[in-house]
Amino acid sequence: MDLDVDTVRVARSRADCVLRPGETFLGGGTYLYSEPVPPGVTGLVDLTGLGWEPWSVDGAGLRVAGTCTLEELLAGPGGLGVPGPYRALGIVAPCVAALTLSAKVARTATVGGNLALGLPAGSMAGLFAALAARAVVWTPDGGAREVPVADLVTGAGVVALSRGEVLREVLVPAAVLRQRTAVRRASLTPTGRTAAMVTGRSGADGTWITLTGSVGRPLGRAVRDHAALDRWIDAIDLAVPTVPTVPTVPTVPTVPTALPAPAASGVPDGLAGGGGWYEDTHGSRAWRAAMTRRLAHEVLDDLGDPT
Repeated sequence: MDLDVDTVRVARSRADCVLRPGETFLGGGTYLYSEPVPPGVTGLVDLTGLGWEPWSVDGAGLRVAGTCTLEELLAGPGGLGVPGPYRALGIVAPCVAALTLSAKVARTATVGGNLALGLPAGSMAGLFAALAARAVVWTPDGGAREVPVADLVTGAGVVALSRGEVLREVLVPAAVLRQRTAVRRASLTPTGRTAAMVTGRSGADGTWITLTGSVGRPLGRAVRDHAALDRWIDAIDLAVPTVPTVPTVPTVPTVPTALPAPAASGVPDGLAGGGGWYEDTHGSRAWRAAMTRRLAHEVLDDLGDPT
């Protein structure tokens, strides 16, 4: 670990979240501590001192704080797949397990940190995109804005957050908590990084399938049947531009670069800005495409079972 910084501040209030020159936010820090300090970073602002409640349920739905650790998320309602009013949360545990992390990391890594990294293998994007969650983002001017989690990650290692913005929480709508969900995952080795993950849910608004891991950003849409699913997956090969073989890693992991909204390009619905299949040492494009197709059909079969 090479954490050569000049200052570390613990944020106790929102006023403490105003970044000074050279500072970046610190959540759990499990990624930041595993890499050299990004160029230009001279100080850290620790968000865990804000004392946010990890998760809560109210009339609007489930709220998960950006600083909620993965261990705390597992301890939340339905985190272990217990049936009941929160049946949709049965996919929480397998999505956390998809990160193949140790218990030590699970006690420290945060939901907000995993989302803010925007890496294709970051399964929190697949989890909360499937649950139709919205991210509440604090803006530096003291305001707040909301963005669907499905739109938060805009590319491999790039998210729609500007410098100084803080991912305060994600909100899963109350109606979604009662819906059926399913998840499938694949990697090249039993304990390897996720190379393809498919999450899905089924409710009054249809059956939704979300792809992560095998693509540079979450891709999701409603599908009626297996034929429609195949047409959608076939179209991903036509999406442009293709995701580069070497991913773009954020210069500052906790303050990623924002990208403009993709322009209309005639790309099939559900693919705009998504690029093609992702490729790195954890899987080729062709293999990821084939595995994603298989996993997506399995998820659709699971969601078609009324039990």
